[in-house]
Amino acid sequence: MSTDRALKGSMTVEMSFLVPMILLLIMSSILAAFYFHDKNILAGAAYETAAVGSTKIREKEKVTAEELETLFRERMTGKCILFAGSSVAVNIEKTQITIKASAHKGRFGLSVIKKAAVTEPEKHIRDIRRVKEIADGAKDHD
Repeated sequence: MSTDRALKGSMTVEMSFLVPMILLLIMSSILAAFYFHDKNILAGAAYETAAVGSTKIREKEKVTAEELETLFRERMTGKCILFAGSSVAVNIEKTQITIKASAHKGRFGLSVIKKAAVTEPEKHIRDIRRVKEIADGAKDHD
């Protein structure tokens, strides 16, 4: 009977080492999931804000950095799990809009930079049509 008790005691010692390791692994996985969730939310909100700003500029509407910062904050409200507070910096240029967003919680932090080009697809399409018309006109004269 003494060997049976020795086996039960060794099982207790082994489990006292394994259980904290398993819990550490589980908690680290949950923390990593929260981190990547919040990073995706931050990146999505930053890109959406840059795209909206680019579209407004393309449509010849006046857009300010304050408006885009407000739009970013609206997109972020109540969506993050781990990183509750975020900061944003907006840079509006003639050819692109850059959104730099970051969030911190204790020692952890994350940041993203998203850019959206200010394009004019209508102008490009019109230029292609003009070139085709000129080429078709040149073929008709030959």
